[in-house]
Amino acid sequence: MRSVLVTGGNRGIGLAIARSLAERGDRVAVTYRTGEPPQGLFGVRCDVTDEKSVDEAFSQVEQEQGPVEVAVANAGITHDRLALAMTDEDFGRVIDTNLMGTFRVARRAATAMATARWGRLLFVASTVGMAGSPGQANYAASKSALIGLARSMAWELGRRKVTVNVLAPGLIETDMITHVSEKRRAELIRETALGRMGTTEEVAQVARFLASDASSFMTGAVVPVGGGHGMGH
Repeated sequence: MRSVLVTGGNRGIGLAIARSLAERGDRVAVTYRTGEPPQGLFGVRCDVTDEKSVDEAFSQVEQEQGPVEVAVANAGITHDRLALAMTDEDFGRVIDTNLMGTFRVARRAATAMATARWGRLLFVASTVGMAGSPGQANYAASKSALIGLARSMAWELGRRKVTVNVLAPGLIETDMITHVSEKRRAELIRETALGRMGTTEEVAQVARFLASDASSFMTGAVVPVGGGHGMGH
């Protein structure tokens, strides 16, 4: 039984991962910025763009279920617009949440993990970060940057038996794709070798493996769960 924290774990991929880890017996906490926490999981309100908020969330989780041993940095946003029309604010807001937010969470989690000489850091990226996507320069940049962050931290934490890996989902059935037009969805499915969208449960099963002892010799890896979208990167 491990102490787990999943950021943005109140819906979509984050919630599926949180529930999967809880099902195997882990003590699982989730962060949420708006709305309500899911039933059956310990919920902590947190804004990953605020260092103090991240620290306070970890402190609450530590008090409830002990030091975080598995941290899944999943919280993320989109703000799509063609690059030529994208403002600095449009770009910066996505970078601050998706990239800097992950860094804040990983930095806070890694201290206790390094001391304990065991830990799992898992960053949720996207195949878009490897393949690119029109109108998503900010999102793609934030997600591809997670690879460099993970691999650098993997070098720094490896001798402390802390692994740092990246999960890269493709087109998954979540609320986040509701704004994607039917035409664009069809294009993405054509670019997916399996010819369909994935489910949050399929992503969660891979996350569960990466958060387990079974993945003990994997670090700095990018694991796509995209049905073949973005393969070869």
